[in-house]
Amino acid sequence: MLDDNCIFCKIIKGEIPSYTVYEDDEVKAFLDISQGTPGHTLVIPKTHVPDIFAYDEDLAQRVFARIPKIARAVRDSNPDIIAMNIVNNNGEVAYQSVFHSHFHLVPRYSDHDDFKMIFKDNSNQYNDAAYQQIQQHIIDHLEA
Repeated sequence: MLDDNCIFCKIIKGEIPSYTVYEDDEVKAFLDISQGTPGHTLVIPKTHVPDIFAYDEDLAQRVFARIPKIARAVRDSNPDIIAMNIVNNNGEVAYQSVFHSHFHLVPRYSDHDDFKMIFKDNSNQYNDAAYQQIQQHIIDHLEA
C-alpha cells in the first residue's frame, strides 16, 4: 500500500527520479539527495509505513534483513569509507522529515567528515531506583 501524497511512495512508483542502488520486492535503496557524506543512502520499505512504531514483525524481518547487504555494498564502494552510521528517526522531534519509514546509511570517512551525533551523559541524574523504574515501565509495555 502506497500513499499518493508521500514523496518516497512517489519515488517507489517512479514518479520522481532517484539514484537507486538496490531494489527488490520489499525495499528500495537510493542516494539521499543531501549526501551528508558521499554515498549517503536511504533504505525504505516498498509499503507506506510512517515510522518504526507502525512495523509488524513480518515487515521488520523483511526490511531489516536487507540492510546489512546494502550497507556492505556502500562500504565496499569506496576504500576511504572506514565506518558507517545507520540512523532511523521516528517523529518530528527526532528529526524525521519524511513520514515514510527510512534508514540512513551514512558512510564515515573520518571523525572530521562533518557528520555529528551527540549523546549527552546524564548518568549523574540517575540512581539504581530510577534505572529500575524506567526498566520496569519498558518491560510492562513489551508486546507479547
